[in-house]
Amino acid sequence: MAGRSETHGNLIKTGFMNNRRGIRKKRYLVPAGIIVVLLVFRLLLPVLVKNYVNGVLAGIPGHYGQVADIDLNLLLGSYVLHDLYLNKVDANSEVPFLEFKKTRISLEWDALLKGKIVCEITMTRPQLIYVFEDQEQDRAPDPELEDWSKALTDLVPIDINKLQVNEGKVAFVQLSASPDIDLHLTDIHLHAANLRNVVQQNSNLPSSLYATATSIGNGHLKLEGKMDLVRRIPNMDLSLALEDASATALNDFTNHYAGIDFHEGTFHLFSEVAIADGYLKGYIKPILEDTKLIGKGDGILKTLWEGFVGFFKFILKNHKHNTLATKVPLEGNLNDVNSRLWPTITNIFRNAWIKAYTNVVDGDVEFQDARRSGKE
Repeated sequence: MAGRSETHGNLIKTGFMNNRRGIRKKRYLVPAGIIVVLLVFRLLLPVLVKNYVNGVLAGIPGHYGQVADIDLNLLLGSYVLHDLYLNKVDANSEVPFLEFKKTRISLEWDALLKGKIVCEITMTRPQLIYVFEDQEQDRAPDPELEDWSKALTDLVPIDINKLQVNEGKVAFVQLSASPDIDLHLTDIHLHAANLRNVVQQNSNLPSSLYATATSIGNGHLKLEGKMDLVRRIPNMDLSLALEDASATALNDFTNHYAGIDFHEGTFHLFSEVAIADGYLKGYIKPILEDTKLIGKGDGILKTLWEGFVGFFKFILKNHKHNTLATKVPLEGNLNDVNSRLWPTITNIFRNAWIKAYTNVVDGDVEFQDARRSGKE
């Protein structure tokens, strides 16, 4: 009996020890299993996100696109898209309409500390190439096909509060012209902040915008202003200055549409635009300085052309500053903005005979002017 009791006790003791060992194994196996699952999920997550992004791009009606690779940083709450492009299915060329080399989308931590969940986007070398032939419509526009921008917002899960663009490019290209027309801005650097009004300000226009670029003809462009985008129709007050662009760089465009070639000269452009409650007020001020046009044809035709140009330049040019310029007023509801013809013509003579327009933004359009004119 004693032997049996001792054996039974040993069996119970052995079973108890085995149970404890099993519990210990489970204690380590469960966390280890969770860690393995998380690691596998983390490794698969970039592939899942990439498939989602490519699914969004493939689902844009009338367009096709792809992203090459995606990097994730869960700790910083960010992801990076590499080599994303988008184009129209029926495009006549293979030039991508949109091409983003590197786009970083992340939480804006400063805003998070203020209780707002928004993101910031940094784009490196983005390109928008508008090929006229690719965007031509042989039929009535289909809103569903054309609203590609709305579909792209699916790639950004939360509101954008800050936007940074580095080394960007925008181009308007017409391939059917001979030679091709290519009007472009390169080396675009843009910074836009407080787009969702995270930083509360006692201002009608809480968001800021500042951008610089190099234009065709190596001109220097600067755009700056204030905006309020948290509205159905955004309000804004913007000014633009383009200085010291070579007029000869415009020859492909001016020759195709007006039969005019510049032999030399400099082109400047200044503008102010204010939009309040859907009403726009502003102007565009182009200035040609020290320009000389190339004569057309040979012999008598060339002589007649140069005489014709010389006559009008004598009448329309400010001889002291050697400039041809005008100021085009813009005003009206956004659905019906008017550029008045007679003030534009009289402003040509004003520059020539009364007072030359200067190479500066005039500063005579204010946001309150647009708001007041809209109410009137």
